[in-house]
Amino acid sequence: MIPIHEHAALDEREVEFDMIRAQGAGGQNVNKVSSAVHMRFDVRASSLPEDIKAAVLASGDRRISKDGVVVIKAQVHRSQEKNRAEALERLVALLRQASRPVKPRKATRPTRASQQRRVQRKVTHGRVKQLRERVGEE
Repeated sequence: MIPIHEHAALDEREVEFDMIRAQGAGGQNVNKVSSAVHMRFDVRASSLPEDIKAAVLASGDRRISKDGVVVIKAQVHRSQEKNRAEALERLVALLRQASRPVKPRKATRPTRASQQRRVQRKVTHGRVKQLRERVGEE
């Protein structure tokens, strides 16, 4: 069990690892050794608390499929063990980010000076555009 925060932990048995050959440059080693890791984690079927599941699925991360499966590919290191550990670290970071409480937004009003600056920028931009007009025909 990998701790996410004080009330939640990730069960490593819920994570699937597929070993594949890494892409890109790397010489002969890349062509014969399956050192890259494809990691899959089904959020909906996991044992995480419901609030963390909902936060992860609502995060909009591109690594999360429509079915609620997190897919992480790690191929930076030459060894399978290091790639596996890195993929797991990325998953834990994603879950920890989602488990953080959302800071409520405080409604504020723009200052008078900022309103005046905005209006002045609009006036200046309007004058610049006015200079682009066609010269009147005679």
